[in-house]
Amino acid sequence: MSENIKPVHVVGGGLAGSEATWQLVSKGIPVVLHEMRPVRGTDAHLTDGLAELVCSNSFRSDDADNNAVGLLHKEMRELGSLIMESADANKVPAGGALAVDRNEFSAYVQDKLENHPLVTVSREEVTGLPPAEWGNTLIATGPLTSPELAAAVHEATGADALSFFDAIAPIVYKDSINFDIAWFQSRYDKGEGSDYINCPLTEEQYYTLIRELNEGGKTEFKEWEKDTPYFDGCLPIEVMAERGPETLRYGPMKPVGLTNPRDPEVKPYAIVQLRQDNKLGTLYNIVGFQTKLKYAEQTRIFKTIPGLENAEFARLGGLHRNTFINSPVVLDDQFRLKSVPRLRFAGQVTGVEGYVESTAIGLLAGRFMAAERLEKAFTPPPVTTALGALMGHITGGADAETFQPMNVNFGLFPPLEQRVKKKERKQAYTQRAFAAFDAWKADLSF
Repeated sequence: MSENIKPVHVVGGGLAGSEATWQLVSKGIPVVLHEMRPVRGTDAHLTDGLAELVCSNSFRSDDADNNAVGLLHKEMRELGSLIMESADANKVPAGGALAVDRNEFSAYVQDKLENHPLVTVSREEVTGLPPAEWGNTLIATGPLTSPELAAAVHEATGADALSFFDAIAPIVYKDSINFDIAWFQSRYDKGEGSDYINCPLTEEQYYTLIRELNEGGKTEFKEWEKDTPYFDGCLPIEVMAERGPETLRYGPMKPVGLTNPRDPEVKPYAIVQLRQDNKLGTLYNIVGFQTKLKYAEQTRIFKTIPGLENAEFARLGGLHRNTFINSPVVLDDQFRLKSVPRLRFAGQVTGVEGYVESTAIGLLAGRFMAAERLEKAFTPPPVTTALGALMGHITGGADAETFQPMNVNFGLFPPLEQRVKKKERKQAYTQRAFAAFDAWKADLSF
């Protein structure tokens, strides 16, 4: 059958584009997947691999009973997500979170797609709107869309694109960490109980670090970048420090749920945690320490953290600009561009935030495109599911005037029909979602 079906073109080989491609070929539809790397690089990618992870190696919580992103994981697994398959195959210890070996994760996805008989990977840059002869096309170029394509999209939407800065955390070689000071433990002993490396700070050490973060040399913005807002879910560490001296102690450096085995009676004033970054366990990223500090300043300042005084960095932090469209205004309820309906959008460029959320929109967009190409019906998931709630937010549920990137969270779900005690609320949302998803999936005809 596939030889009689015109190929679908997918622009962008990140997580959303890779997932959409997989969903299409799983329905017997040929795909030409366009990826501009290595012909043209970006400010954040280090390789030319499909589905490269840039900002972190974590897919966040894998708890489907109590967490919205864990619920999203579960729903995507049940729909045959390639990205979730690769994450599960290449996971590394991370407490209750799902974290992966970056390189093996990307290699797994690339191998699956490059060796699929219905996939053609085209290494070229698409510098304008996809031509009409391509037919229905999916644009999943992510937050690092090339300037030429971004300009063409901007012109086609008739609405201003929004943008923000996203920062990358540094990665440390494990064997350079001083374990006479640091210790392994997960907060509240979740997961395996010892999935994170912890570096304790006294009150004096903490405020010294805050002062250094505030006074350290920062990357200078270009004139056109100065008014671009940050996304609150991935603020640079020094920007958090600027918001007040206690901000970090109640954020990524909170000391709760951890006990220093060398001095159990004395609670650290603050904690710096590092999370495993590769399956071998040789690399650890500093949790929450995404930064726009200059490289020399990063090395100097981060080595003042107890346990990291001899740290060797496999990668220092960095900063890149992300762009996304005002989806509630310019997209319809199937992610089609209202002004050019043959074009669909998916992934972070639509205004979702996070690896999992970007993949989820790619999955749904792929399903919509497959149904359209085969003249089948694909019913969107109910808004009481994680997939449905996320989709509803970007296709009309958000306020278009204040639209900003959003992670999946229970605030996107319709309110519960009955009053539930606060401590039982999350499970009430997930139990309702389980039932709605199962009923929806059972009724799917395509």
